[in-house]
Amino acid sequence: MVRGLEDRLFNTIIYIILGLVGIVCAFPLLYVLSVSVTPYGEVLKHGGYIVIPRSISFEAYKKLFAGNDMVQTFGVTIFITVVGTFVNMVLTTLMAYPLSRKNLPGRSFFLMLIVFTILFSGGIIPTYLVVRNTGLIDTVWAMIIPNAIGAFNLLIMKSFFENLPSELFDSARIDGAKELRILWQIVIPLSMPVLLTVGLFYTVGHWNEFFQAIMYVTNTDLHPMQVVIRNILMQSQNPELMLDEFVPTTTLQMAAVIVASVPVIVIYPFIQKHFTKGVTLGAIKG
Repeated sequence: MVRGLEDRLFNTIIYIILGLVGIVCAFPLLYVLSVSVTPYGEVLKHGGYIVIPRSISFEAYKKLFAGNDMVQTFGVTIFITVVGTFVNMVLTTLMAYPLSRKNLPGRSFFLMLIVFTILFSGGIIPTYLVVRNTGLIDTVWAMIIPNAIGAFNLLIMKSFFENLPSELFDSARIDGAKELRILWQIVIPLSMPVLLTVGLFYTVGHWNEFFQAIMYVTNTDLHPMQVVIRNILMQSQNPELMLDEFVPTTTLQMAAVIVASVPVIVIYPFIQKHFTKGVTLGAIKG
């Protein structure tokens, strides 16, 4: 009975601590959401800090979506996110698997080149010249192809592949399986945790695409969501437009944060539950 009481007390303390941590983590997002739907006068009345709005106004969201083809903007963002992540995952997996095999000729040389790209970059101007000479300027592919393989994500995936049981590969080769079949039927089922993690990194990066868009895309019809939101916020700060009379910049900024963040926040829990699946479960499926 004493042991059971100690366990219940310990679990209660853990739940309280986790609950407090959860509240601390959720408070910033709740604050941003509250300010985005609260009239700015009420925000100022409460000293700029409000958690539960007493009155709701969607003027900031109306301004954010008014006068701009947000449907097209979302379409561009969704395209570069879905297609870009697919390209990233395919190329990264196809490169990480052979590099994880220690008998690959020239393996150390290729790994050295990959690490070199992490430490040193070509620079903005040389990169721009490469993108221009390949004909990617003013295309959605300019926001996908230049970062088709992330060196850091590649090393993470390669390290995970290296830790997979080599006996599974030897058994498959004895049964006559080729490398692509081993990759598809053994490596990928075993590697779902790292694939989903790296895929999430790529997805968030494409969803928040900004730098490459302003560098390589001048056609406003191809601008992703982050660039369009930036332009709206810059217009709202123009005193000649007198937008602060109706939609203050602070409220508009909070609404922009919500629009940019909510899709990723909604999708993440459905992906996160797969991270806990162990390697043995993948081994059984493989």
